[in-house]
Amino acid sequence: MSRIFDRVPRSSRGQVFFSAVALSLLSLAGLTQVPAGETAIKAAATAASTATVNIENFKFLPPALTVAAGTTVTWKNEDDSPHRIGGKGGTFTSSALDTDGTFSRTLTTPGEYSCICTIHPYMVGKIIVKPAGPAS
Repeated sequence: MSRIFDRVPRSSRGQVFFSAVALSLLSLAGLTQVPAGETAIKAAATAASTATVNIENFKFLPPALTVAAGTTVTWKNEDDSPHRIGGKGGTFTSSALDTDGTFSRTLTTPGEYSCICTIHPYMVGKIIVKPAGPAS
């Protein structure tokens, strides 16, 4: 009697095994379903302790991101031009980020944080920090 695993090429068995384990763990953690009314980005950011905002074509992507308090948000410059991240009101400021450069900030206080590129002030974004825990 042939097992399904025996039909997978030997070189791919590790990938298949680890993919199955990862899917099982995500399913147990309840992360395979997105709550009604939330985008996949919001759900993933809320469930994780890290989130990323990409800088592409002189825009923050996503333009608004919702995270739980205590999440470390990382901005990554994927443009050919430098960018500098600044929180409105001086809450945080990065140095100039060249291509592939990153800036991270852990946001612990719930609220809305507007951010801009201080080099290109028309670039605006928002990080919404919800209280951590089951009530978020």
